[in-house]
Amino acid sequence: MNRPLPLALATLFGLTAAAREKPVVATFSIVARDPANGELGVAVASKYFAVGAVVPWAKAGVGAVATQSFVNPAFGPRGLELLEKGMTPEQTLKALLANDDDPNGRQVGIVSATGESVTYSGPKCNPWAGGRSGPNYAIQGNILTGEAVVAAMEASFLSTKGTLASRLYAALSAGDSKGGDSRGRQSAALIVVKEGAGAGGYNDRAIDIRVDDNPDPFHELGRLLKLAETNYLRNTGWTAFTQKKFPMALEAQERAAQIAPDNAELLYDLAVIRLANGHRAEALEALQKALALNPKLKHQASTDNDLSALRDDPAFQALVK
Repeated sequence: MNRPLPLALATLFGLTAAAREKPVVATFSIVARDPANGELGVAVASKYFAVGAVVPWAKAGVGAVATQSFVNPAFGPRGLELLEKGMTPEQTLKALLANDDDPNGRQVGIVSATGESVTYSGPKCNPWAGGRSGPNYAIQGNILTGEAVVAAMEASFLSTKGTLASRLYAALSAGDSKGGDSRGRQSAALIVVKEGAGAGGYNDRAIDIRVDDNPDPFHELGRLLKLAETNYLRNTGWTAFTQKKFPMALEAQERAAQIAPDNAELLYDLAVIRLANGHRAEALEALQKALALNPKLKHQASTDNDLSALRDDPAFQALVK
C-alpha cells in the first residue's frame, strides 16, 4: 500500500511524477445520512483494486467518512474518533489536515450524525477533482471525466426516493453514467450503519458489500445490494422477534419476503413471526412455501419450539411428513 507504483503503471494511469511516489485512490464517492432513521453510509467506485477496503468508514450515531486521492486511510478511523468527541465535520477536517504530512493531496468527505457535512479536495488532487455538499451528504471525486460526474451524483441523490442504500447506489450509478473515473472501472463498495442493525443486533453494520475486481462493478454491486437489503430487513425482523417486538418483526419480515419471495429460509422465519403475531393461517401458508422450496427444512420445523403452537394442527403435520 505504501510502495510507489512502477513507472510504466504510473504512466499508464496518467499520473504526475509526484503521484508516482504515493498510492492514489482515484475515485468518486458519496457520504450521506438519512434523517428519517439515522442511517449513515458511504458508496464508492474506482479504477482501483478493492476500493472498499480503503475509502469508506462509518459508525452509527457518530458519522461517516470517505478518504481518497493520495489516500491516508487513517483519516477514516481518526475522523470518526474526532466526530465522536463532538467536533463538527469542518473541525474534524481541519484537525485531520493540520496533523497530516500531505494535506494538499488528500480528498475527504465527512457527514456527521446530525447531518452536517463537508467535502475537501486538495490542490494536488489529479484533475478533474472536486466535490459538492449539502445537508446530509458530501460528494467528491478525482481523476474524473469532468464535473458532470459529481453534479449527476448530487442530482440523483436528492431526487431519488427509497432507502439510504438505494439512494447511494443511484448516485453512484449516475456518476458512472457521466463517465466516472476517467481510467475506467474496477471496484465499488457500499456500506450503511445503524445502531443495532447488524446480525442479532450486536453491531451497527446494516449493509456492507464490496466488488473488488470486476469489469462492471456497478452491475454486480446492484445484484449484491438486493441481497443485502433483504438481509438487512431479515436481521431487523429477527432481532425484533428475539426482543418480543412482534409487530415490528412482522413488518420487516413481510417487506423482506416481498423482495425475495423464493428464499426458503426467509419464508420459514416469516412463518415463525406470523405465528408469534397470532396469524396462524398465514403462518402455515408461509411454511408451506418454505418447505416446498427446501424440503430439508421439514425436520427443523417438526421440532422447532417457535412453531409448537402448530404441532397438533393436521395441516402442519401433513407439511412436515
